[in-house]
Amino acid sequence: MAGSCCPVTTVFEHSNSLRETPLDVPDPQWVLANSDCVATAGEVQAGIAAVAEAINRDFAGQILRVAPLLNGALPFAGMVLPQLTMPVQVTALQVGRYGLHTRGQDLEWLSPVPDVRDETVLLLDDVLDEGITLTLVRSALLAAGASRVISAVLVEKNPLRSKPIQADYVALTLPDRFLFGMGMDAFGWWRNLPAIHAVREVDH
Repeated sequence: MAGSCCPVTTVFEHSNSLRETPLDVPDPQWVLANSDCVATAGEVQAGIAAVAEAINRDFAGQILRVAPLLNGALPFAGMVLPQLTMPVQVTALQVGRYGLHTRGQDLEWLSPVPDVRDETVLLLDDVLDEGITLTLVRSALLAAGASRVISAVLVEKNPLRSKPIQADYVALTLPDRFLFGMGMDAFGWWRNLPAIHAVREVDH
C-alpha cells in the first residue's frame, strides 16, 4: 500500500539467517528489522508533491537547471522531476568532503563542475542536517556563474538548529535520528526503500 511503511517483519522473517558481521557493517536485514518507520511512502509522496507544487508556482514560465546530489538525491529527483511543469535541464553532481573543517577547499568535485553561467539552479539533496555540503556546493555553483541557486531537500533534521544554509523547499521534517530509505543509506544499504526508517537504538 502506498501509504504504509515497508513490511519490516515480513522482510526479516524471509531472511534465511542473520549473518554475523562486524558491528560497523551490520546485516542489512537486521538493520531493517531493528528500525522504526518515521515516514510512510504515502507521506513521502505527499511531501514531494507539495515541494513540486511550490516550485511550479514560484518558477512558472522560467527555465531551471536541476542538479541532484549523488547518490542520495536520486530517488527524490526521480519523484519530483516528473511533477515539474517548466522546461528543465538535469545535471547530476557528485561531490565529496574531506578534512575535519568547513573550509571551501574541503569540497572535492567527483564530477565536472557544470557550466551554469547565468542559469537558475535547483539543487536537490536527500537530507539537510548540518548543512555544510549544501552550503559548499551552492557557493561553488554561484562562483561558477549561476545567477541564482535554490535548494530543495527531501528531509530536514533539527529545523531549529543553527545552520549555514536554509533550504528553500523541504518535503519532510523528521527527528534527529539515523535515517535511511528514499536515497539515504544505512551502512550502504536500503537507499531503495519507498518509506523512511530510523535505526532503533538497541540496549546492550
